[in-house]
Amino acid sequence: MSKLTILIVIFFIYNSLTIAMEKKPFHHLPDGTFRNPEGSPERNSNFKWSFRTYNEEKKKLDMTVPQDHVVEKSKVLSDLERFKNDDYIAWIGHATFLIKLGNTTIITDPVFSKNAGPLIFGPKRFTEPALKLNKIPKTDLFLLTHNHYDHQDMRTITRFPFKGSKVLLPLKLGKYFTRNGYRDVREMDWYDEIKINSELKVTFLPAVHWSKRSLTDTNKTLWGNFLIEYKDKKILFACDTGVGNIYKELGNKFGPIDLTLINIGAYNFYPMMPYKDKSAYHTNPEEALSIARDLKSKKVIGMHWGTFVLSLEPIMEPRKRFKDNAEKYGFKKEEAIIFKIGEFQSLKNLLSYN
Repeated sequence: MSKLTILIVIFFIYNSLTIAMEKKPFHHLPDGTFRNPEGSPERNSNFKWSFRTYNEEKKKLDMTVPQDHVVEKSKVLSDLERFKNDDYIAWIGHATFLIKLGNTTIITDPVFSKNAGPLIFGPKRFTEPALKLNKIPKTDLFLLTHNHYDHQDMRTITRFPFKGSKVLLPLKLGKYFTRNGYRDVREMDWYDEIKINSELKVTFLPAVHWSKRSLTDTNKTLWGNFLIEYKDKKILFACDTGVGNIYKELGNKFGPIDLTLINIGAYNFYPMMPYKDKSAYHTNPEEALSIARDLKSKKVIGMHWGTFVLSLEPIMEPRKRFKDNAEKYGFKKEEAIIFKIGEFQSLKNLLSYN
C-alpha cells in the first residue's frame, strides 16, 4: 500500500470520527463509553487504592448504631398500612426509597441483599432494610441510577416481586432486566423524558459519577439522576454524584426543585487519598448542600449513608455534618432532612400540596 493510500485512509477515518463526535453529545465517546458533563472534576491521580490499608482503617470505625437511626419493624409495617392512601416517601435504607405519588408507587435503586457486591463479596450491611423484599407494596415504577453494586443489586432484581413495573434506567443497562423477566424496560439518555400518566413525568438528567461492575466495563453504561415531576411539584433523585458546574445549569433549566434527595456518604478515603473528606464522585454533606442550593432546592434529604461502610468517615458523621451546616448553604435546619431507616413522611405535608 502506497504512502498516499495510507494518508487517504487515515484522513477518512479521522474525518468519520470527527463527524460522529459532532453528531453525538459531549458525554458520548467514539468507543461507545461515556464521560461526565463538560467541566466536571476528575479523580485525583494520587489515589492509591489498597485493600490492606482500607481494611486496617475500617477496623478503627465505631460501628455502634444509635437507636434513633432505625424505626422498629412493627412501626414500619403499621406506617405502611397507615400511609397506603396518602402520597408518601419512605427510606428503606441507603439509596432505596419508596415514593408514592397518586396511584403510582416508585422504588429507587432497590438493594435488599446483605452485601453490596458480587455473590457473597462486598461491603456488608450494618443496618437491615426497613422492609423485607416480600413485604414491600406493589410498585409501578422502578428507577435505577447506575450499575454499581450498592445500587444495581442483581439478587434483588432477580427476586423482585413486581416485574410488571415500568423500569427506567441508563443506556446499556436494559439487558439485566429483560433477561430476568421484566416486560417494560426503557433505557434513557440524559435529558430523555417519559410521561408516566397525566400527572407524572420523569426526566433523566446528568450526574458526575462513573460506572463499573467488572475489570473490563468501566463507563460502558451510563449513569444519572431522575427528575420526577408530579402535578406542579419537582423531586430530584440525585445519587450518586460528585460536585460539578452542571448543577447550576440544571438549576437554571429545571429549578426550583421542591425536594432533592442526594448522597451524603462515602466521601472519605484518607490515607489512600492525599486529603480527607473529598471524593470526585461522592459528595460530602457540605457539597451535597451546595448542589441542592445550585438546584434552587426548597428542601433536601440526605441519603446514601448509614447502611454500608463504603468509605472511612465515622458511620454517623454524615447526618451531623449535614444538619450542622445546613444554614451555611441557605437551608433552615428543618429544610435539611435526615430520615430514620424505616421512616415514612407524607409528601402532601412535606411539600405542601393537596
